[in-house]
Amino acid sequence: MLRRVALWLECFLAVSALGGGAALIAGPRGEIIPIPVRLLRCSWFDTYLIPGFVLFAVLGIGSIIAGTLTWHRSSLAPPAAIALGFALLIWMGVEISVVGYSNRPPLQDFYIILGVGILGLGLLRTFAANSGSSRKSNSKMPPN
Repeated sequence: MLRRVALWLECFLAVSALGGGAALIAGPRGEIIPIPVRLLRCSWFDTYLIPGFVLFAVLGIGSIIAGTLTWHRSSLAPPAAIALGFALLIWMGVEISVVGYSNRPPLQDFYIILGVGILGLGLLRTFAANSGSSRKSNSKMPPN
């Protein structure tokens, strides 16, 4: 069950980050996503081109990698989810510190919750895998 939920969340993030990143790359001055460039005045960027690349590569492609690992039931899937959740929370923290907080629409809140969810599922799946492997290793121990 945890694996399925993680896969859905990772796939959702992949689609939204790839789409959002591509839109920022294709329209770096807000031509596609109507975000004023003036919001970047307190950042290192003049346009949304570099943030778009980061969004596309780190969160978009990163989500595809995490989702693929989850799909194939890899032991690397939970750590990938933990890294992805942290990356999304860092992205949101930087975004809010640079462009400010807005709850209209509540996208920042939604993506913070999504990041916490992906991170939490990665931690839960790591804990479940570790407790399952310790039970298996304990069952192989000879009786006293």
